[in-house]
Amino acid sequence: MSTSDTSIGLWYDLRNPQRWRRPFSGLYAEVLDQIAWAEGLGIGSVWLTEHHFCDDGYTPSPFVLASAIGQRTSRLRIGTNLVVSPLHDPVRLAEDAATLSLLTGGRFDLGIGQGYWRREFDAFGKALTNRPSLLEEGAAIIRRAWSGSSEPFEGKRYSLPALPVTPVPEQPPALLVGAMQPPAIARAARIADGFLSTQNAHHDTYLTAVAEAGKPVEDARIYAGQWAIIAEDPEKEWARIGPHALYQLNQYIEWGAFGPPDDAPRFPDADAIVAAGAYQLWDAATAVRELTALLRDTPQIKDVHFWAQLPGESVASGSARIEYLASTVIPEVRAALNG
Repeated sequence: MSTSDTSIGLWYDLRNPQRWRRPFSGLYAEVLDQIAWAEGLGIGSVWLTEHHFCDDGYTPSPFVLASAIGQRTSRLRIGTNLVVSPLHDPVRLAEDAATLSLLTGGRFDLGIGQGYWRREFDAFGKALTNRPSLLEEGAAIIRRAWSGSSEPFEGKRYSLPALPVTPVPEQPPALLVGAMQPPAIARAARIADGFLSTQNAHHDTYLTAVAEAGKPVEDARIYAGQWAIIAEDPEKEWARIGPHALYQLNQYIEWGAFGPPDDAPRFPDADAIVAAGAYQLWDAATAVRELTALLRDTPQIKDVHFWAQLPGESVASGSARIEYLASTVIPEVRAALNG
């Protein structure tokens, strides 16, 4: 895949906060319609994320949604960014991902991460301190399952008898790992087929870790989640949707996504988010310049994806930005990279 073939896609959490609450059935139906429509505009990927026990219904079941998306689309790739794998039985993860690959003609990729929210780990009876070994052994079991091996597995966290996991995927999904801290990034470089990044902050760290793992850096693969709002008048757009971003980021901080919650201050308002660089505001010209530079400077990036809409924002509102991205930004980025 050349740099000019990098997918540009959408990221979904399907959060439905009480402040902007609407029926979940209607939200899901509109999102599926949006994704089918976006594929027709040239959007190349869809990414689903996961959390549990959230008041706003943050996607707890991304595989079910991925299956529905697969049936509504024919070309775009579907992936998870990401599933909190230590909360799951790795055999079930392997089975569900293999089934999705078979249903979608090999268009599904499995992205996993070690997680961070104590509430989830306590509820599922998992120790937060065991996250690294749960993730690493789980990844090994998933690969073993996809290979068709019936060898037994004995590890620190998991023990499996000599049984095959079937059906084997005809096109094994890529096994991707997300991380934000250096030890977790080094683990991703060692065990994964690619790296799920956020806010473009850790690409150099990952590529260094790939080299240190003895792998060719030129073959590394990065799937980069973007935190940017692209609109004709991004400042006006931010004034309208900023409360949704404030809700989104402060919830992540409260859960511990960016370190211990007591050590990470909340954003007081939407303007503070932009001032801190947590979200970028781009018009089309800026987006083309930024994305072109990003993809030229780091050709290992195989996909960039943007939040389709922020928590509580209407699907129609997100669709307006998707259309702007697809009609105004993507063609210019392609032209610049092919020029």
